[in-house]
Formats: sequence, C-alpha cells, structure tokens
Amino acid sequence: MKHVTAALLLGATLCMATASGRAASNGTPPSALQPVPQTGPRADSIRKRLQHITLPPGFAISLYAVVPGARALAVGPHGSLTFVGTRTNSVYALADRTRAGVADSVTLFAPKISKKLPNGVCFSDDGVLYSVEQNRVLAYPAAESSAERSDVAPTVVVPQGALVPARFESLNHSARYCRVGPDGKLYIAIGQPYNVPPPAVWPMLRAAGLGAIVRMNRDGTGREIYAYGIRNSVGLDFNPIDKTLWFTDNQVDGMGDDIPPGELNHATGPGEDFGFPFYGGGHTRTEAYFQQSPPPGLVFPTVEEAAHAADLGMSFYVGDMFPPAYRGAIFSVQHGSWNRSVRVGARIMVTFLHSDGSVTQRPFAEGWLDPNGRYLGRPVDVQELHDGSLLVSDDFAGAVYRITYGDPTR
Repeated sequence: MKHVTAALLLGATLCMATASGRAASNGTPPSALQPVPQTGPRADSIRKRLQHITLPPGFAISLYAVVPGARALAVGPHGSLTFVGTRTNSVYALADRTRAGVADSVTLFAPKISKKLPNGVCFSDDGVLYSVEQNRVLAYPAAESSAERSDVAPTVVVPQGALVPARFESLNHSARYCRVGPDGKLYIAIGQPYNVPPPAVWPMLRAAGLGAIVRMNRDGTGREIYAYGIRNSVGLDFNPIDKTLWFTDNQVDGMGDDIPPGELNHATGPGEDFGFPFYGGGHTRTEAYFQQSPPPGLVFPTVEEAAHAADLGMSFYVGDMFPPAYRGAIFSVQHGSWNRSVRVGARIMVTFLHSDGSVTQRPFAEGWLDPNGRYLGRPVDVQELHDGSLLVSDDFAGAVYRITYGDPTR
C-alpha cells in the first residue's frame, strides 16, 4: 500500500481536531423543512415520459418522488427514509411511511446547515449518514430518526478545504461519491480537475489523492489512497460475495465519438493503479502522455463501456424481488453523452458476473434518449430498496423512479 503523503496527513490531523463531536456550522441557509410538491403538472409530465422506458418482460417503472436535481441515493438501513444528494446546496429526505412504493413526503434535510455540492451520500450499518461535498465531509448520526427536525447537528469528518488542496478545488469533476466498505471504513471517489492534466501537474494531483479513491476511518483519521489512476469515478460498490471494490470511471473527452471507452473496474486490493492519465480509457493512450512509459502493473477495466456514455452510479443487487439470475449482478447507470455528435447512453445497464470469471453486460432500462437524440431524462444513480425494488435518480427530470418485478406491492 502506498504511503500517505504529507498533505494527506495534514488533512487527517485537521479531521481529528474537528471530528470529535463538534457540530458543523457554515452560514444560514433556509431553515424550514420545505416540502417538495408531489402532484401537479410536473409529476404528470414525468409519468408521461416513463411510458417511453423499455424494460425486460415482467419489470415495471414508476415515479417514486419528484426531487429537484436528484443524484446520489442513500437508502436508510432501517428502511424508513431515502436521502438524495444534489450538485446544488441541498440534500433531500424521501419518506414512504405507508410502504406504498411511492414517497409520501420529500423535504430538505438539515436545511440550517450550509452545503456546497453535497452530491455524495452513503450510510453506515449503524445509521450514520455521510455527506461528501466538494471539499468537506459531514456525518449525521441517526439521520433517519432526525430527518424531520430542522436543527440537525452533524459532526465534521473532513473539514472544509481539507478533502482536496484548495488550489485544485474546481467545479470540474467535483461531484463526490461515497460508500462505507465491509471493513467499516469510508471510501470516497475524488475526480481530478482536468480533462487530461498537464504532465507537470499530475504528480501533485496523484499525491493529493485527486483522480483516486481514498479511504479513511469513519472519524476522518487514517486517510490513505486506496486506488490510483482514476479520472472521475461517480459510482462504487462492494461485491457482497468477496467484498472487493467495483467502480465506474468517466474517460477523456475530445478524442472522437468512438474513443475512449468508459469503464467498469474491479479493485482487488489497495494500491492498484488503473492507468489514467497514461490511458484515456480502456487501452487508448492519451496524446499528452503518449511518449511516457506507463507505470508497471496497471489494471485495465473489466468492462469497456460505450464511449462517452458517462457511466455513473452502480450497485450490486442482493434482493429477491427480481428473478434469481439478477442476484449478485451489477446495475449501473449511463448518464448520457454531452459532447458526442450522436448522443449515447441515458440508460441502465446490467452486468452479470459468472463463476468462471467472465462477465456479460446488456441494457436493462432504456428510452430516456428518444429517437431524435433528445433527452427525456438522464439517470444518475441506482440503489436497492429493502423490498428488492430499485430506485433510480434522474437529475435532468428532477425525479427518483422505482423499478419493480411482478407484483410491486408484495
């Protein structure tokens, strides 16, 4: 495992000084738990768009909640609430108290806490909600039971300005993603701030953990770089069988419509290098690093995805609502291309891991990209509810959907 850099040690020291029970306080945002309307023309329009979505036989999709800018999803371990991160200044709490398969309320979570790009949300088994912002990490103990209060008091895991060096803070690739691993540590994907970084800058980015997945103790101590050579991962999960880490990665823009591919990667242990910026995606070399020799022992993607489809959230399926073939499969989201001459993506893929080590992948839910190349929605994340159904977020439509199989009320 690589040694922690001085910059990371400084960040960890700052975390230790502030994480022990101190509440976060940053400004004065709206104080009321404002409900988001769940009926009316907007909800009707979203439901109409869902008529265009195709799924395998027996599956159905419905509107679960209207949620402005919905991105990363975190389903509470007690099953009472789901939390939704955004790229604005809001985190939302979704409640389905009647277990009707649709949210009966959507409210701002912790509205008195000022937030900046709180995209990443994830839960520990004991009910702590972690919120990873652009350059800060907060922890909300007992989030499910405190969500209806306006005076929620989180603790600071990583203080403002200590997740990445201030000089590299950028709106480019700053939507973080997180998971609490089977080892009880907090894993955070940190995108790097360039399309392809200048060679003179790359060593500093690498040392600081940009373009990487970092892990730390849940109080912010013990921070280290777990996986190197990543451009911008916005989706990760752990295989429930062998506990290894899988993650998506968005690859280099501006190389043409059909290269480089996006990636679904498999990390089998700490310290592995996944090739960026020497490779722009898959086995495609970047021009800026073409004359340089790549580091030895690079790990190439397990699945090469469609070029520029923007692979984001992913989740292993462990439920029993879907047919048995889906148990242990990976559901992953393609947000959709933004600068490809012919758009691609805006769909959910399913990847099956076979006992012989091979994988197969195919589209699972499609139709958010219409035949004229217009987006009806752009899915972001996919997470499993406790009943085995899937929630899918969509920041373009401002919605969370629910995918079911068979009788959705069982």
